This record gives sequence, C-alpha cells and structure tokens, in this order.
Amino acid sequence: MKQNRLFERSRWRLASWYAAILSIVLFVCALGFYEAVAHAHRITIDRELRSVAGTLHDSLLPVLEQPGKIEPEVKELLPNTCLVETGCYNPDRFQSLRLGVIGQDKYYLRLFDLNENLVAVAGMQPELPQVSNQQEWETLTDPEGIRYLSISFLLHTQQGKNWGYLQVGRSLQDFDTYVDNVRWVLLLGVPLLVLMVAGASWWLSGLAIRPIYQSYQQMQQFTADAAHELRTPLAAIQATAQSDLMLPNLSEDKAKDTLKSIVRQNKRLSHLVADLLILCRIDGEINSNTSHTKREKIALASLIIEVEDDLAALAMASEIELSSQIKVSQPVKIIGDRTQLYRLITNLVTNAIQYTPPGGEVTLNMTEEHNEVIVSIQDTGIGIAKGDRERIFDRFYRVDKARSRSKGGSGLGLAIAKAIALAHQGSIVVQSEINKGSNFTVRLPIAN
Repeated sequence: MKQNRLFERSRWRLASWYAAILSIVLFVCALGFYEAVAHAHRITIDRELRSVAGTLHDSLLPVLEQPGKIEPEVKELLPNTCLVETGCYNPDRFQSLRLGVIGQDKYYLRLFDLNENLVAVAGMQPELPQVSNQQEWETLTDPEGIRYLSISFLLHTQQGKNWGYLQVGRSLQDFDTYVDNVRWVLLLGVPLLVLMVAGASWWLSGLAIRPIYQSYQQMQQFTADAAHELRTPLAAIQATAQSDLMLPNLSEDKAKDTLKSIVRQNKRLSHLVADLLILCRIDGEINSNTSHTKREKIALASLIIEVEDDLAALAMASEIELSSQIKVSQPVKIIGDRTQLYRLITNLVTNAIQYTPPGGEVTLNMTEEHNEVIVSIQDTGIGIAKGDRERIFDRFYRVDKARSRSKGGSGLGLAIAKAIALAHQGSIVVQSEINKGSNFTVRLPIAN
C-alpha cells in the first residue's frame, strides 16, 4: 500500500511536469499566434492606408496652384469635399461625406494649410482631437473609444511651393473587433486545451510509469520467491541439526545421516544460488546490450549430440527413450557462448525427461529455415495446461510444485533457458496439450 502511494505521488509529479511544460508551450504558441495575426493585419492596414493616401496625394498635386487655397479642380476630383469656410463642416456633429475617389466610408480626408488650420474635409468625419500634421503616422481615439489611424503628407503646388498638409485616416474598428474576437477565442480555448493537456498528461504519465511499476512488482515477487526458496533448505538444515542436538546420545550412524541431509540441502542451496547468479549476469548483458562472456562460432549439431550423450544416463534411469534428429544440408554455426547454449538445451531436455512418464520419448530436432536454426525438444509427457503456458517461463513458477521440489527443481530452469535465448538474439516458445506432450522451439540466428 505504501509503495502504491509512492507510485501515485510519482505519477502526480510526472503528470504535473508534463502538464506544466505543455501548457507553457501552448501559451507561448497562442501568444505567438495572436501577435502574428495582429501584426499581419496591422501591416495590411498600414499598406492600404499608405496606398490610399499616396493616390490622393498624387491626384492633388497637379491641381494645386496657391498655398492653402482649394481650386475648382479639387472639387471636381472630390465632389463631396466640404470647405470649412462655407460653414458646411460642423465638428460637433458626426458627418459622413463619401469619398468619391476612394469609395469607402471608413476613410476620412483632411486638408490643412501651412498654419495647420483646417481647410476642407471629405469622407467620414469622426470627432477627433486636433493634432500636429507634421507627424506622419498617428493613432487617435474618438469619445466613443473607436480608434483611427492617420497618415499625413506635405502638399506642394504646381510651382513646387509648400501648399499645406494632407491627412488621410481610417477607422480601426473592424481591425479591433477582429483582434478582440481572436483574443477571446484564445482566452476561452487555451484553458480548455490546458485541461485536455492535463488529462492527457495524467494518461501519459500512467503509461510511462506502468513498466516501472510492473518491474517493481516483478522485483518484489522475485525477491519473495527467492527468499522462500532459500528459506526452505535452510529451515530443513536447521531443523535437522536442532533435532539431533536434542538427543542425549548421538550415534555414529545418526550423525552420518544428519551430515548427508545437510550436504543434500547445501547442494540444493548451491544450485539455487548458481542459477540466480546466472540469471543476474544474463539480465545485465541483455539490459546493457553488452557481453562479458566469450563469443565464438559454435557447431550446434555437435552441441546437441553432446547434450544427448550427457543425458542418456538420466533418460535411461527414468525409462525414457532419448533421441535426436538433425536435418540440415550443411554444417550450421551460430555465434554465442558455448556454456550458456549447452545450459539452454540441457535445461529443456532435463525438463522434458522429468515430466514424461516411464516409457515415453524425448526427441531433439534441429532444422534450418532462412537465416535461423530451429531446435525443438519434443516429448510425450503430461503436457501443460493453457493457463500455465502463459507463465511457464516466469521465475520460480512451477506447474506441479510438489513434483518439482521432489526432484530438486528450483523453478528457474525455463527462465534461464529463455534468458539465454534472448541474450543470443533468439526466441523460445512452447506448444503443448494435456496428456499429449509438449514441444519447446528455440530459434537462433545463423552466423554470417
């Protein structure tokens, strides 16, 4: 329970880091998007206003003769132009005098003399403060809060004299409305995305920590199983020694029996410790992708014959017929550790002999397929149930615990066999049926 809380806290921390980092990235991207959109529209409006003002400026230059005076040609160019001296312009009342040249109501035009006195207006005329016309770009705001962008040019007469100032402006209401909509979309959408990111972070952290948690559980289970296996012979040794110590007189025969029992249990302990050391060493090689053992080219056929000869006595004692069939067109060699490969095949054959009733058969087959050599150990034993086949290679797992312990097994033989196969870039699988036997198949890459 304590370990579960530890992993939950680790998951919360990992999810928080995921969510924080992704949220920061999301906010930065949203801010960059907003600035990019606003900047693009500002550039567009600036170019548009400069183009309109330049067109009007170029149109007015040929018709201006006297500084500060509106010529009749100007009225022809801008039919709705309102001259301030005629009293048609009322700055306290909003007016919209359509610009014929421009044809858009969101623009306004103002003509000032050299003393910066307003001479004429055209287009929409919002209530704006008086500003210096010598400044090229200006942003103004009317009493209703609507912003306007204006640009000013110095006008000249036909003789090249300074005439006054041309000021062209446009309303930024459409721009501000669009930018506000984008801002609200981001302000509402980004928190929603952050919540989704938080949920995804929790899910991703669960996926990330799951292999670690499973490895931790496997380590706990392995430690518990190893402790149990080590405790069994130790308890037997202690019980045997204590029972003899309680006897008033210990005969020589009884002492010999006690020593034999201690030697037997000690041998079992030695085998178990050796198996554990082999597993640790092979696991280290697999995890680090390195090998500290000698690798050489091995003729697998001769290794199979060697295993068959070495286990012939065990098979005969168990009344099992042990044979081999090697079906390859040419000598097949693989690169690996000869001692480990010998242990791999020996474990599988020994396991097959142990679980085959007297009168049965165990056969070693070797074939070649593409770039792999296939070694199968087939028996006519008791078979393995479907539920057990999924865990048969787990460490300390036994299908029949009582039968395995009676024969001195530690439950690590198949686990060692699988670890050796993986260390040699191979694989091992099992096919089995109850009361019909089992077939363990090992695939190993052929040396180039």
